[in-house]
Amino acid sequence: MTADGTRSLRVNGDQVEVDLGGATPLAEVLRDALGLRATKLACRRGECGACTVLVGERPVMSCVTPVALVDQPVTTLEGLAEEIADVRAEFADRGAFQCGFCTPGQLVHIAALLSRSSETLSDEDLAESIRAQLSGNICRCTGYQAITAAVCAVVWRREADEMESR
Repeated sequence: MTADGTRSLRVNGDQVEVDLGGATPLAEVLRDALGLRATKLACRRGECGACTVLVGERPVMSCVTPVALVDQPVTTLEGLAEEIADVRAEFADRGAFQCGFCTPGQLVHIAALLSRSSETLSDEDLAESIRAQLSGNICRCTGYQAITAAVCAVVWRREADEMESR
């Protein structure tokens, strides 16, 4: 941060300047200063996961992350749109969300899981890995079975596509 309070961030691949205090939560910067509305503000205590974004490759609760502590590129759901288009479609096909408020955080967590998943897991291990990844995301509408099934379907489809392309 500069002496005048301006902070430089890389968000979704773009270098941006924001003029806010360093204690301002990253979620507020994303939503209010940059207009990136997929990041939801729900609990404002880092308990529900709706505000999850990637800082570097790590999912973080942006409602409790002061912008002054952000020293790596930030990726929001908007920045992941192409990368997880198949996940979003599978969520819709399987009814994996209803009100949608928790969905952005879940999708960001799933993107993180998919980006580091390189080994083939058994069905049971894959489902457990998905549940563990989503453990910080609270959904009051659907439960997690349809969400887990949707992500499993995407993983299996991506693995099949990769095998075919070899």
